[in-house]
Amino acid sequence: MRGYLLDTHIWFWYLTGADRLPNSLKELIDNSTDKCWFSSISVWELSMLAEKGRIDINGEFRNWITKALRAFPIKEAPLNLEVSLVSGEIELPHRDPADHFIAATSLVYDLTLLTLDEKLMGHEWLDSRSDFTLI
Repeated sequence: MRGYLLDTHIWFWYLTGADRLPNSLKELIDNSTDKCWFSSISVWELSMLAEKGRIDINGEFRNWITKALRAFPIKEAPLNLEVSLVSGEIELPHRDPADHFIAATSLVYDLTLLTLDEKLMGHEWLDSRSDFTLI
């Protein structure tokens, strides 16, 4: 069975217990923890958001991410040469590098992307799950 790549916001919302995460998606992750992956680019993206004050991580980012991975030990899909190449080959309607890397990571590692990002939904070439309701 395929695994799931958690988009940055999904991973962060799950880690922080955010109300923005639909219950159906939380349940899917709860029941599939052994199949969940994160992109290493998400760590960079979260560090940038924390640095800009757009998310609150309570303390130093390195310590926060270490604790987060202990609390929810999912697999890392590292940024590598193939992910880098594919990120430049895919077409998205915007130039956000994090989205390009995350979409490429999903393709290279053959993972279903869990996202609520409308910019990543609806692409035939990208297997994404975005059909979650806010229940």
